[in-house]
Amino acid sequence: MSESPEPLPKLSRNGHALHCVRCLSGLPSSQTEMDASRRLALVFYCLGSLDLLGVLESKSTDSDRESWREWVWEQQATGKYGTGFRPSPFMTGAGSKPVCPLPPPPRWGTYSDYDTPHLIMTYTALLSLSILHDDFSSLDHPGLLKFLYHCQRSDGSFCSFPNSTESDLRSVYCAFAISSMLDDWSGIDVPRALAFIGRCRTYEGGYGQEPYAEAQGGTTYCALAAIHLVLSSHSIPSSPLTPAQRAQTIRWLVHNQHASGGFRGRTEKDPDACYCFWCGASLQILGVKALVDSGPLTQFLAKCQFKFGGIAKAPGEHSDPFHTYLSLAALGIYPPAVPEESWKFDSLDPLLNAREDTARWAWSKIPLKARGRTS
Repeated sequence: MSESPEPLPKLSRNGHALHCVRCLSGLPSSQTEMDASRRLALVFYCLGSLDLLGVLESKSTDSDRESWREWVWEQQATGKYGTGFRPSPFMTGAGSKPVCPLPPPPRWGTYSDYDTPHLIMTYTALLSLSILHDDFSSLDHPGLLKFLYHCQRSDGSFCSFPNSTESDLRSVYCAFAISSMLDDWSGIDVPRALAFIGRCRTYEGGYGQEPYAEAQGGTTYCALAAIHLVLSSHSIPSSPLTPAQRAQTIRWLVHNQHASGGFRGRTEKDPDACYCFWCGASLQILGVKALVDSGPLTQFLAKCQFKFGGIAKAPGEHSDPFHTYLSLAALGIYPPAVPEESWKFDSLDPLLNAREDTARWAWSKIPLKARGRTS
């Protein structure tokens, strides 16, 4: 018989919320190296955490939320490869000649070859604006479809920005998620992208970042979420996964739950709080979330709480916005069955990786036809 579980401490909701508010005001020293390349993603993790905790309005003012909206829109830029969102205003190409022959519409900037938009950051921008309930009247839909087209490579993969050599399943997922939010898949070649996903599958049943790479929990989520996003759009008639492949993937994911309750991202590695989402959400997408031992999962995440707010990758480590958000997202899928109110969460949509209400806002407000316009 197993030992009695440890009493579950309170989830430090206020501490985690204040950690995110502090990071929105100014990056902690541990995150400053990502200021130029990932600031928009850090903003999403913070806003997403406040959204999951249900405290966005109580922990910010109307002026705060409007300034955050404006800041995100300031990162939208247009040029010869189309329109997307840059990671930060760190490099704006202010002295460069605009690429577009016509002046850009209001709230649009222009970019040069040295400060192009970023595919992953564009995905986080759309979700951040959905969290903030923007009406998306400033979104350049045709330009965004053009940007997706220029990010896809001949092998079906996607680079993070046009002509980049960096391409992996994260970018494929973001391209699929953006197409889903736009309700327009015309900017990408879906069959070629699905073929690339298939080539990233490993003998274990998980998916690597690229063909022949080791299977990882995060990229396995990206593969499965991308496949099911396109399935939900009816762009393909049936899943490319065979029953045997599906069973193999489930087995690999389940075996990644460590004795501590947390999930590891690779076979025989240490558990990490972020993989509680990546692997847990993958199992939910596959319709077998009951296979997750959710009690120990919650115990592991409780031990990852940092005493000054936020959630760390492992017990005893310092917190950061990335692990805070993904830990809370995991709890949105696997909330513990306890009466303690601090552990109660709204449901999370596993395909977009957002609270269900936020995902519905994105799918209803972002498409061009949502405002009675035609492309």
